Amino acid sequence: MIKTKKNTRDIILDLLKKEVSLTVNQLTSHLNITHMAVRKHLDLLEKEGFITSSEMKQPMGRPLQLYSLTDKGEQSFPRNYEGLTVEFLNDIKDMYGEDTVSLLFKKREERLTEEYKRRLNQPSFQENVTEIVNIQNEKGYMAQLHQLNENSFELVEYNCPIFSVAKDFKVACKCETNLFKTVLNTDHVQRINCKTDGDDHCRFIINQ
Repeated sequence: MIKTKKNTRDIILDLLKKEVSLTVNQLTSHLNITHMAVRKHLDLLEKEGFITSSEMKQPMGRPLQLYSLTDKGEQSFPRNYEGLTVEFLNDIKDMYGEDTVSLLFKKREERLTEEYKRRLNQPSFQENVTEIVNIQNEKGYMAQLHQLNENSFELVEYNCPIFSVAKDFKVACKCETNLFKTVLNTDHVQRINCKTDGDDHCRFIINQ
């Protein structure tokens, strides 16, 4: 088995995950590095939002600083939500049929449509397309927009946060395309490439 060496930053996060909260002295003991070096790493992790500190009063002397993970820090650890979702969807398909799964995705599409519409109230088509890119980036799609001409755009998504689901249930991709059409009020949205078809990225051509 290949072992990968973790850096000090990762080791600190691992320790806080296991121990819940630790002081600088406790971390120094675990890491076998200087007190100053530990504080440097902690300051950076706290600045980046991965950890937080709180004071613990002592019977004598100054309060101790306790460090623990934030929600962002917790999210840096592996999770398998997609795998669980795929299992549930396959169970629903086996129990109630493929049409029921399609209805679930349609319901998701309707919910997202309402969410996107609340933000797509820009004065121009281009600004609304740009806002879609902003929303997709917030959701982790690593989206990028290229303007082809006055009323034509190329939208590229370099990441698919629901890839494991979409790979088994292509209806997810169809729903995303329909979503773009609905919120942009145009039928001219075409998915040119799709990661679930083996392409490197998902790519759309959008015309007003």
